[in-house]
Amino acid sequence: MAIPNKPVLDKAFRMIESRRGALLAELQALCRQPSIAAQNVGMAETAEMVRRMMEDAGLKAEIVPTGGHPVVYGELDVGAPRTLLFYNHYDVQPPEPLDEWTHPPFGAEIHDGVLYARGVSDNKGNFAARIQAVRLLREAAGGLPVNVKFLVEGEEEIGSGHLGEFIIANRDRLGADGAVWESGYKDAQGRPGLYFGVKGILYVELRVRGANRDLHSAGAAVIENPAWRLVWLLNTLKGPDERVLLDGFYDDVLPPSEEDLVWARGSTPEEEAARLAGLGIKQYLLGLTGLDLAVKSLFQPTCTICGLTAGYQGEGSKTVLPKVASAKLDFRLVPKQDPQRVLASLRDHLRRQGCGDFEVIVHGAEPAGRTSLNAPIAKVLIETAREAYGVEPSVSPTQAGSGPMHWLVDELGIPTGSIGVGWHRANNHAPDESIRVDDYFENMRHVALLLVRFAEV
Repeated sequence: MAIPNKPVLDKAFRMIESRRGALLAELQALCRQPSIAAQNVGMAETAEMVRRMMEDAGLKAEIVPTGGHPVVYGELDVGAPRTLLFYNHYDVQPPEPLDEWTHPPFGAEIHDGVLYARGVSDNKGNFAARIQAVRLLREAAGGLPVNVKFLVEGEEEIGSGHLGEFIIANRDRLGADGAVWESGYKDAQGRPGLYFGVKGILYVELRVRGANRDLHSAGAAVIENPAWRLVWLLNTLKGPDERVLLDGFYDDVLPPSEEDLVWARGSTPEEEAARLAGLGIKQYLLGLTGLDLAVKSLFQPTCTICGLTAGYQGEGSKTVLPKVASAKLDFRLVPKQDPQRVLASLRDHLRRQGCGDFEVIVHGAEPAGRTSLNAPIAKVLIETAREAYGVEPSVSPTQAGSGPMHWLVDELGIPTGSIGVGWHRANNHAPDESIRVDDYFENMRHVALLLVRFAEV
């Protein structure tokens, strides 16, 4: 339907303001419901809450079973020429370590205008802002100017293992002219961040075994220690110059294009100093700053040790020779890098280092995804961000994090961009995850504006 833009948007914005209390309570209820995919806690209950929120917004919604946690899918076809798809996820990271939270992880408490909860930034706040924008704009206008679809999965935090299964089985009903990705954050200067790509990932666990039980550490004189073997192997994966040492690792890494460099302007010295101070560190790796820092962060792959486990780690001492040692690693990958090819190179590296007996457990593997900033969804997101926030947004051709965007961009051919409710102290995946309440409602207004403007492209 054609919408007289300003009167309807003004009405929708007034409705957002007048219903702040109720809208905020709905978000708090969603955040108070745990949905920890890794532990299978509260997943069915949260999927049902998401389905009900979609139906309340006027969508036809259903919970679609997969080989893992279900997908919640909803759509509203108003017969418009254009369709906008929203991708989100309802699962969250485990809240541990619990003793480092200053507010209950599933309490959804508000202090000084900040709402604290596991998953409020990643990703329940973004989903709630979007579905409420659809609901209120539809109510204000008596309809919508675009068809909308919501794909909300339950396994993003554990690698989206069954998202592809859902997309392939439902390809015929997932078509759209553009998509809005799950996330977005304001920087320390209050500029909303817009992202049009993500890195790929290969997440593996390496496990090495020694004797069939823990032994007295005196046995280390004559019995191999798996922890040492693991440490020596890890030391061969990356050098002090940060170069990953797997054969062929950089063969498919492309340098950033001229367009990439235009958009990846880098942070100002003041922004970098503020972030370093907030992290309690003196400098970034290799002393990088400015554009060099941005290029390394956005366009170069990584190899990171995410966790190490071996032997006794309790209080005090215990003289023990551990029977097993393990490490969890992730490789963040850039476009053209194939995670399966990287995995094969890793296995070959282990064999050449005399570690062919190491167990390699794959916890996730997906390629990178990118959308051109010339795509209509990119242009509309940037233009509406300027209008909605009243400042020049921080636009990036991609981001350092990973996600299953390739399923939308490459498999379904849907140009995709990202904007959200987060801020520079969101603490995703960490204690005291949060959003600012005002940012939540500001983003809701932006989504309403986006729905109207995308219909005009």
